[in-house]
Amino acid sequence: MSRGKKLNLFIGANIDDSWSEVQTPKKSKISSEILEPQKHQLLFKKEKRRGKTVTLVGEFSLSKDDATALLKTLKKKLGCGGSYKDNWMEFQGELREKLKELLLKQNFKFRHGH
Repeated sequence: MSRGKKLNLFIGANIDDSWSEVQTPKKSKISSEILEPQKHQLLFKKEKRRGKTVTLVGEFSLSKDDATALLKTLKKKLGCGGSYKDNWMEFQGELREKLKELLLKQNFKFRHGH
């Protein structure tokens, strides 16, 4: 192939040759049910991302506005960064004990052993 010619990927191919789009189910299921803080059963997870520790708390069943407001107050009290993704709150650092204390004050419940 010389330098001046372009490669045509559709030589002899017909797009309508009964090809179907692959449908993959979503990995995470987000519940639309909104619960009171007393009815939550939260748990902690700890992950390493790019060599740093991230504390995950979840799974929350709150409205988007309530979750972002709670996240904002927790980040301010802890003095760290964080985000809210797929009903889980992620915080930078190892903050399990401090988070548990703050969430208990907000009337959230935890699973046994967490």
